[in-house]
Amino acid sequence: MKKMVFTMALVLMGAAAMAQNYIVVNSEKIFKSIAAYNTAIEELDKLAKNYQEWVDTKFEEVEQLYNNYQQQRASLSESTRQQWETVILEKEQQATKYQEELFGQEGTLMKQRIEKIKPIQEKVFAAIEAYAKQVGAEVVIDSSNNPTLLYNAPSVERTDEVIATLK
Repeated sequence: MKKMVFTMALVLMGAAAMAQNYIVVNSEKIFKSIAAYNTAIEELDKLAKNYQEWVDTKFEEVEQLYNNYQQQRASLSESTRQQWETVILEKEQQATKYQEELFGQEGTLMKQRIEKIKPIQEKVFAAIEAYAKQVGAEVVIDSSNNPTLLYNAPSVERTDEVIATLK
C-alpha cells in the first residue's frame, strides 16, 4: 500500500511538473540585438581602456621611483632611505586608491555602467515579462551563461519573439 501511495505521489508530481508552462530566452542574444546596448558597451570598453592607461601610468611612476631608489639605496643614509620608502608607499597607496575609485564597486566605471546599461536592462526585462504574460508562461529561464541548463527544446526557445517585441 505504501509503495502504491508513493508511486501515485511521484506520478502526480511528475504530471504537475510537466504542466508548468515555461519559456527559455537567451538574454545575451536579446541585448546584443539592441543597437543602444552595443553602443553603450563600446563606450564603456573605451572608457575602461582609458582608465586602465591612467592607472598603469600611476603604477609606472611608482615603479620608476622604486627603481631609482634601489639604484641609490646603498649610498643613502638611513633617514633618507626611510623618506624614500615612505614616499614610494604613499605613491603606491595613491595609485591603488585611484584604481579603486575608477574600477571599484562604487567606482566611476561602475556608475557609468549603471547609467548606460540599467535603462536598457529594464526595457529588456519588461519585454520578457510582458511576453511571458502574453503567452501564459509561469517561468522564464535564461539560457545565456547558464552552466546548469543542459538542454532546451527549440519549441520553448522564445528569444527571437522577445527581440521582435522590442522592435
